[in-house]
Amino acid sequence: MSLAAAVITVSDRSARGERADASGPIAVAALRDAGFDCDDAAIIPDGADSVETALRETLRRGIRLIITTGGTGISPRDRTPEGTAPVLTQPLPGIAEELRRRATAEKPGGMLSRGLSGIAGTALVVNLPGSTAAVESGMRLVLEVAHHALGQLEGEDH
Repeated sequence: MSLAAAVITVSDRSARGERADASGPIAVAALRDAGFDCDDAAIIPDGADSVETALRETLRRGIRLIITTGGTGISPRDRTPEGTAPVLTQPLPGIAEELRRRATAEKPGGMLSRGLSGIAGTALVVNLPGSTAAVESGMRLVLEVAHHALGQLEGEDH
């Protein structure tokens, strides 16, 4: 039995139809390749309220792994971490720290990401930046720990 996952792309331009979502499909493909059931990415506008609402709706559907792409930087509309924080019941800063470490090793701008990661109920939530390169490398890291983290939430042994 496979676990349900979801991808939420956070982008004003993609939500308005001005730009195709390039990062969401990369995350979806990685999740499907890893054996997760995953619909196509949902696309929402930037902003803390839209992110929090989308996360809460996704959690109500019983999704166990939620990946957001975009909105983790420092521009005025980048508010994904602020929308994620109220949803998390247990932070997992190690994932976000390692994502930043790896991204910074590839490009110095990686240290500007403010993405969060943590547990919301029985789900793992991870914020990834919106660039396709960051999603590709970030998904590799997420998938290295996702099954173990979700098993731990179910009470599996270490």
